Amino acid sequence: MAEPGTSERNTAERSASENGTASLRPAPPEVDRAAASQAAVAARRARAAVKAAIARQELSPLTVLDRATAEPDGVEGRLRVTEFLLSVPAIGTTKMQDALRTLAISPAKRLGGLGRHQRLRLRDYLIDREAKAGRLKNHLVVLAGPTAVGKGTVSTYIRENYPDVLLSVSATTRAPRPGEVDGVNYYFVDDAEFDRMIAEGELLEYATVHNAYRYGTPRKPIERALEEGKSVLLEIDLQGARSVRAAMPEARLIFLLPPTWEELVRRLIGRGTEEPAEQQRRLETAKVELAAQDEFDHRVVNTDVADAAREVVDLMKIRAAPSRP
Repeated sequence: MAEPGTSERNTAERSASENGTASLRPAPPEVDRAAASQAAVAARRARAAVKAAIARQELSPLTVLDRATAEPDGVEGRLRVTEFLLSVPAIGTTKMQDALRTLAISPAKRLGGLGRHQRLRLRDYLIDREAKAGRLKNHLVVLAGPTAVGKGTVSTYIRENYPDVLLSVSATTRAPRPGEVDGVNYYFVDDAEFDRMIAEGELLEYATVHNAYRYGTPRKPIERALEEGKSVLLEIDLQGARSVRAAMPEARLIFLLPPTWEELVRRLIGRGTEEPAEQQRRLETAKVELAAQDEFDHRVVNTDVADAAREVVDLMKIRAAPSRP
């Protein structure tokens, strides 16, 4: 027979043991509720300011989408896609719901949480709306890709077979390659002239490529053509494509891919325009460039030049010239 009080003692001992164990656990950090509340209010105000700027047409929805992609946890990235669309002029609740169904995007999604294909569908939707509203008077397409992928060859094919497309001519400090013509393939300039063009704001974008030569896009011919409603194709490097996207968010970016890595190596070595050390350096750069392809709106594989050119032009929504006899 148990002693009187044994049950009570056991209960007390268990309680003490549990309390002792609990005392060893780290206490949860105290929440500064005032600071958290202030941060939440500031974040809501920042998002409201972005939406108001879109509604007043002071900020392009495309720019907001690009910022959300670059910084998913930033102000733009935290915007829900529903409130983002409702801030776009002439989009009400019904149109917003129709758009989300068409684009296969959940109403719960935030801009920074969109998948790549969802983001591209939303981007094309916004571009088409801008075009129909008359706020986009042009088709601006940037063609970029790794070294030796065939950007110049595809661009030349487009120039010769699709005369409705204006191919921008870049300026460069490198020497002409065999067959290249000044003013047609490139404007070949020296460093002093390139410096002058930068100083006088004549370049839309410019960059040093392969740690060797500088390339840039003359601004005036592009702006004049776009004002006239012409379609413009820019064949530039990865750095230049990023600069154009920042300056003109409505531009469509196309990344030209090789069929395989082995084919890219074969093309680079086969053209014989670089020394072995330079070839190796360009191949290392190409690996970095290939890793950036998800930044682009579309990808085109350059297996056949004519097919690749036609796909690029199709993305510009331009019809081919009539066949020559």
